Amino acid sequence: MSREERKVILASSLGTVFEWYDFYLYGSLAAFIAAKFFTVPGADGQPIFDETTRNLFALLAFAAGFLVRPFGALVFGRLGDLVGRKYTFLITIVIMGASTFIVGILPTAEQIGIAAPIILIVLRCLQGLALGGEYGGAATYVAEHSPHGRRGFYTSFIQITATGGLFLSLIVILSTQALTGAEGFREWGWRVPFLVSIFLLAISVWIRTQMEESPAFKKMKAEGTHSKAPLTEAFGQWKNAKVALLALFGLVAGQAVVWYTGQFYALFFLGSVLKVDPYTTNILIAWALLLGSGGFVFFGWLSDKVGRKPIILGGCLLAALTYFPLFKLMSAEANPALHAAHQNISVVVRADPDNCSFQFNPTGTARFTNSCDIAKSALARLSVNYHVEDAPAGTAATVQVANSTISSTDANFAQALSAAITAAGYPAASNPTVVKLAHPFDIFREQSGVLVLILAVLVIYVTMVYGPIAAALVELFPTRIRYTSMSLPYHIGNGWFGGLLPATSFAMIAQTGDVYYGLWYPVVIALVTVVIGLFFVPETKDRDIFAEDMAEKPSRKPDPLRAQV
Repeated sequence: MSREERKVILASSLGTVFEWYDFYLYGSLAAFIAAKFFTVPGADGQPIFDETTRNLFALLAFAAGFLVRPFGALVFGRLGDLVGRKYTFLITIVIMGASTFIVGILPTAEQIGIAAPIILIVLRCLQGLALGGEYGGAATYVAEHSPHGRRGFYTSFIQITATGGLFLSLIVILSTQALTGAEGFREWGWRVPFLVSIFLLAISVWIRTQMEESPAFKKMKAEGTHSKAPLTEAFGQWKNAKVALLALFGLVAGQAVVWYTGQFYALFFLGSVLKVDPYTTNILIAWALLLGSGGFVFFGWLSDKVGRKPIILGGCLLAALTYFPLFKLMSAEANPALHAAHQNISVVVRADPDNCSFQFNPTGTARFTNSCDIAKSALARLSVNYHVEDAPAGTAATVQVANSTISSTDANFAQALSAAITAAGYPAASNPTVVKLAHPFDIFREQSGVLVLILAVLVIYVTMVYGPIAAALVELFPTRIRYTSMSLPYHIGNGWFGGLLPATSFAMIAQTGDVYYGLWYPVVIALVTVVIGLFFVPETKDRDIFAEDMAEKPSRKPDPLRAQV
């Protein structure tokens, strides 16, 4: 690897780490932000904003985080194919970094009223748009600087940035919490990680201003063969749109759900289902990321030898086949008493099936008020395994725990249900069998050590599907529309298929009463990707992307027959 190639990879990867760091902060600190901007109590102790307004803010914040990303891919992808890779993803990092820093100094709703959440939502939308344009630019830029036969290895450094950003955000948050204390962090310490981003932004901008434009784009621009309408050419022509659809369903959708399961659903499962405290959960995930992240580079390098498809689809298949046993083992290790209760204690919900909703609630704004929904959601929040039996039409839902039957219409239903499951043998959330780390290095015990290894295996699956994906996407599309074409399926897959995973999985758990049932969501999508990818997506590792671009150019040589005439 030459000095110039190392510089290209460092500039692209480091900037992308900072972008992901900025993006993850909002998700990690969402509870603190909501308390300061959405649910601030007034002088009478009641929230400043009514429930409808709070729900609207929550919806917009969610949309900005996930649903806006594909629009950023379109906006900045088009710009990148028109004016160049370097300047486009220089713009994206400035937008992302500035938006994040402003969150750190933004007055709360208590100080400036409704202007505070409105400004916050605008900043969040700008973050989503910027992230939508960042990945495609960084991946395309590095790939177009990479020598033939090493593209998977070079672009794998881009792939490690998402995990690196998550890891960096966790470290900064945990360090700030340790320095400020719980009360100080809740009052003002949550701002510190946002403010730190200004230093990361300065470093990123300085590095990226030293970069040269992609040689492939410069050559294409000089010859006048660049696309005049990248969006129309990429998605308005079936030959290109078809490739984008195959990339989405045959590569990215499976990659997205494996990635989100290994890094985010595992965190959700430990904290919300197994009742592990947030500090321990974050430390366990951080160690797993540290142990497994080298796989990004390894599998990127290996994809140059054996191909992109075998590794990406192999990772999807392995994940689909092993998720259930791995998560059950995680349950048995993280909270043995709760795991035993799941196996041994029978809980039955009897309800009119027409009274039961599918509780899909990604924004947290929906309200499920039917008696069946009340019973199911209460049991799901308590991490209770149950099964449902049909009751006559119009019957209010009841929950039978051992010999006790509680009606969901009782005024003190929640308290009665909690008392009944505890009496039947379900442990309290703070029971002594739950894993709990005393400090970051308290992992050299059987319980915590096994959990770190399980989580590291999940991270290795992430590295298998994610390490080679940039090279595979870059190689599927010609230079003239590459930035646009690869960005959209990537962000639809990761923003929508992946981003909706926790909410969908929780709804599936509440629907069935099985705490593991939500795993069917990533398992099914991963298997669909294996089938579509295996039969319809071409292998691309041996493609010479520059030669193929030359082949697409109109010939400028004179026609001999025309010359004779």
